[in-house]
Amino acid sequence: MPVKVVMQNELSMGAADRVREMAEVVLDPELKQVSGADIVVAGRGPIDAEFMSRAGNRLKMVATPGIGVDKIDVEAASERGIVVIHNPDAPTQSTVEHTVALLMAMAARVMTGDRFLREGQPLDRERMRGTELRGRNLGVVGYGRIGRRVAATCALGLGMNVRVCDPYVDRHQETPEGVTLTDDFDSVLREAKFVTLHVPLSPTTRHMIGERELRSIPQGSYLVNASRGPVVDEQALIRVLQDGHLAGAALDVTDPEPPLPDNPLLGMENVIVTPHIASNTDLGVHAMMHGVADQIAQVIAGEPPRSMVDPGVWPGRFAGWSAADS
Repeated sequence: MPVKVVMQNELSMGAADRVREMAEVVLDPELKQVSGADIVVAGRGPIDAEFMSRAGNRLKMVATPGIGVDKIDVEAASERGIVVIHNPDAPTQSTVEHTVALLMAMAARVMTGDRFLREGQPLDRERMRGTELRGRNLGVVGYGRIGRRVAATCALGLGMNVRVCDPYVDRHQETPEGVTLTDDFDSVLREAKFVTLHVPLSPTTRHMIGERELRSIPQGSYLVNASRGPVVDEQALIRVLQDGHLAGAALDVTDPEPPLPDNPLLGMENVIVTPHIASNTDLGVHAMMHGVADQIAQVIAGEPPRSMVDPGVWPGRFAGWSAADS
């Protein structure tokens, strides 16, 4: 029996064809045919304990093309010896570029100006007046792969004063000129003209930016979120935008996704919303798709995959397994 790989969404850019050369591939958008699968490539999920029980003891690995694993119950997988893989660096550069694009578009009133011209409104230069970035304070929350590059790009490329808060990094490490690390989260918010979020979604980061945090940011400041929607209490964000405390927000993520048609954010002139497309570039998607194919090839060859969420699981259910015996 060949290795069985169930894909919720077909891996694009030739990656699925590579997997077909190594295994039997089943496309199953609803994940109803998972019984007997060796590997599941998840899309929107969810992949929980019930799903793992339904898939059966043959399931050895769950893969996701992107960074986030919030739709996968990693703890339940680890308990069962199921390896969970992702591609943490594949969409990094594309997300960095999208974040900076949102920041600059918001500050320069790009979307507002576009709307005025398309709708034939009289030009109102007061409403068009942008906010210059050079010399302004940028608060970066999270200093992982994406946060690091956003901080460096904005400090070195735009001349911003960047302060970073991340409790999990060594704040005494060397940083690019213009970037300062601190463990004082509240001061990062209080001193920022712009705040950008780069943390994973977890129980500790859900709604980490709530009413208190949003009102800690000085009046007339801006928020950028290209991480995960639930990191921000969206109802609180709506309130601080409606009452004028924040000057604007730029969001690549919402809660839920996509936003409901009556979401007030969609009607606000000072808000930019994109449909979670930060990683959706030519090179970013190629790296994510082929990153999954690469790691499937590794486990079929009996090697540990390069990007395990919980490396302590290996070899898990792969112990004593050979693709030749499947």
